[in-house]
Amino acid sequence: MDRDAIARRNRRTAAAVFGVVVGMVGLSFAAVPLYDLFCRVTGYGGTPQIGQPAPGATDRTITVRFAATTQPNLPWRFQAEQTAMTVRLGEEGLAFYSAQNRSDTPVTGISVYNVTPEKVGRYFHKVACFCFDEQTLTPGQRVDMPVSFWVDPRIAEDPNTRDVTTITLSYTFFRTMEDARRAGALANAGPHVGRAGAARTN
Repeated sequence: MDRDAIARRNRRTAAAVFGVVVGMVGLSFAAVPLYDLFCRVTGYGGTPQIGQPAPGATDRTITVRFAATTQPNLPWRFQAEQTAMTVRLGEEGLAFYSAQNRSDTPVTGISVYNVTPEKVGRYFHKVACFCFDEQTLTPGQRVDMPVSFWVDPRIAEDPNTRDVTTITLSYTFFRTMEDARRAGALANAGPHVGRAGAARTN
């Protein structure tokens, strides 16, 4: 085989390898949003559905409990304003959480949520909530955070979920990485937090 043929073959091989590498990098960036979309569509991992209107109340009721936790380096008091409420399946409910900044500087947080047991995620619908939106509170500021939701009546027809009588909706507030860096809280949070933040921002 002559040198020109070898050179052409090498160029084709290099182009193919480069294409594979670019594709893998692209998939790695797409993995997180695709997984999030999958969870939102299927309810996997206790991820509630979002944005659909309630179909109308039925006779069956279910109890929804509310839980709130806060990341240690977020100087907020975050809590559910009600422990639980009973709603009819298909009926829209309204609950409130509250947050107060206990520090002497503005602090920005962001929340994530899930429901348990995880198998009910596809049947729990949130019409509106404060999740995934950055919230900045000034020193001492207190805010109410409403969440409206409904539970799909089909939960009573599914053999895997028709025995469920109580659902727990949990929110966890985290300090945003940018805010933690500005405040110097990231340096005091430990090396594992710093590595996690670097991985998310790279």
